[in-house]
Amino acid sequence: MDHTLASGRISAIIKADGAELCSLKNAAGHELLWQAGPAWPRHSPILFPIVGRLKNDELRHRGKAYPMTQHGFARDMPFAWRERTKTSCTLELTDDAASRQRFPFAFRLAIRYAVNDADLDVRFEISNTGDETLPASLGGHPAFNWPLLPELPKEAYAIHFSNDEPAPIRRLKGGLLREKPEPTPIEGKFLALSERLFADDALILDRPASSSIRYAADRGPSIGLHWQGFQQLGIWSKPDGAPFLCLEPWRGFASPLDFDGEFSDKPGIMKTEPGETEILSYRISVG
Repeated sequence: MDHTLASGRISAIIKADGAELCSLKNAAGHELLWQAGPAWPRHSPILFPIVGRLKNDELRHRGKAYPMTQHGFARDMPFAWRERTKTSCTLELTDDAASRQRFPFAFRLAIRYAVNDADLDVRFEISNTGDETLPASLGGHPAFNWPLLPELPKEAYAIHFSNDEPAPIRRLKGGLLREKPEPTPIEGKFLALSERLFADDALILDRPASSSIRYAADRGPSIGLHWQGFQQLGIWSKPDGAPFLCLEPWRGFASPLDFDGEFSDKPGIMKTEPGETEILSYRISVG
């Protein structure tokens, strides 16, 4: 079941399956979100309880291994509607017997979408409903059309960061984090976009100085992304002509190539104590 939000400036459609944003249009009715074509069958999946991959696709907890595929299971689960209005909606996923076969922890994940003028606010609340520490990662994965304006070439677009980004970036090998960082392709606050950037998979900023970016060309629609609580940023597309660009705020990242330990000891993991709730959010601004 889908639900539509509208502000007069933008409209958005959210579906219960995966609590996934599946449409984002501006006031002119121009679709900005990738429409899950053959190149990649998703729009904006929720990454939980992991971001990226674990070694051997296994989560280790107290000596036992649990099957856990890339980006976790939330993106393939039906969420329950908790609230639906013309401008906002809240969906919720809680642990059950099936989830505990893959992720042996109690949790409640609530996701709220709200439109306000030309902004779409996405708020995540991850609550520990159990009696032991909850280790998890959480990420957004919105895919935008690239180019946003069909008549423009991809190379007309760039990403503008709110701060200079001199730090090295991280790359993946077989879905796992390579040991050595690489020099960043970002020049100051500016990243020129081209398919060549993604010949080696995603660009991962594991310690970004910025908390917002703007994806734009010299004309046509633009996308602003601002995040709070997230600590990493992934930028991804496929290098074979796929017409989408993913801008991904993360709390966590793939396992390092040499890490094979307890899930709770994995680098980048978020730990929530019993009875506590972590709140993370990002905002998409349509220009």
